Amino acid sequence: MVTLLTDRGMRAVDARVEGERLWLDAGALEDATGWGLKPDGLCRDGACVPLPPGRQGAFVQAGRVDAAALWRHLDNPVVHDEARRIWVLGEGADERAASLASLIAPDFTLPHVDGRSHALAGY
Repeated sequence: MVTLLTDRGMRAVDARVEGERLWLDAGALEDATGWGLKPDGLCRDGACVPLPPGRQGAFVQAGRVDAAALWRHLDNPVVHDEARRIWVLGEGADERAASLASLIAPDFTLPHVDGRSHALAGY
């Protein structure tokens, strides 16, 4: 068992760890990350990532998916603590930028040294 942290939360999953590889049952991968093994490749929310020709075995073996290899293939960060058996499959820069774009700072006003006020909304 390992502890897996993703954008969908934290959960304990049955996994086989081989160095930098994290092998999960295809169903467990889909439950934990939303990425499911389909005939077109690995898919999530209508988007599919085809597996590189000739390298499918690097991603899928006997019904298990190397979640770390998939994450790296998507250019997303993967970190793990071997001693504690914790793996983090992080969001990529595109996902983080999209979530930050929706954030709106609250309006505030600051005084200038000459006494005038400057509000964030004015910029």
